Amino acid sequence: MGQKTNPIGFRLAVNSDWRSKWYADKKEFGELLVEDYKIRKALKDKLKDAAVPRIQIERATSRCRITIFSARPGVVIGRKGAEIDRIKEELSKLTGKEVYVEIAEVKTPELDAQLVAENICMQLERRIAFRRAIKRSMQVTMDMGALGIRLRVAGRLNGADIARAENAREGAVPLHTLRANIQYGFAEASTTYGIIGVKCWICRKDPAEEEEQRKERRPRPPRRGPARS
Repeated sequence: MGQKTNPIGFRLAVNSDWRSKWYADKKEFGELLVEDYKIRKALKDKLKDAAVPRIQIERATSRCRITIFSARPGVVIGRKGAEIDRIKEELSKLTGKEVYVEIAEVKTPELDAQLVAENICMQLERRIAFRRAIKRSMQVTMDMGALGIRLRVAGRLNGADIARAENAREGAVPLHTLRANIQYGFAEASTTYGIIGVKCWICRKDPAEEEEQRKERRPRPPRRGPARS
């Protein structure tokens, strides 16, 4: 009873993919694993305002390709690409390898579980009531076409003396169904009363179906009538 598993790891090789793609011998594995952690931590700290939900790392011999997924790619690139060049230099010094950095845009940040969790944490740090933050996030996510969303907030909520956990759910979130497109995100809010943890599960439609709906939502250009003489 009560055994939990990470929804992303549970669906690996079914409809989820690894976020680190490389192979190493037993001697090098530990060092490269720690290096991956350092790369992700350095980038998350540096790109706090860029809405970065995940970072993908690929390795081949002495080269390292890093793909940064961001809802605000302009912040990552910087003016005339100055910021991304600085990131490359810092990562090359950190790893001692040749580093290539690519940027992928997150087109619907409202449907990304990690970004939703981070957004709630940002609201909690601004002293917004947790129930209001949860309700607002759930409404926006469902309006964007999600099949379901589940949120769990734990800690000294609203400055209470005793820590507790609150759950909220809307729509369908079938965590046991492997073919379900479940996204999971976790973030921590540093408040004056202590750390509050936020977990988010979002059940999305198939990527092809989402793309069709996104195209339908695009505003069509107004038709021009015949020119009057």
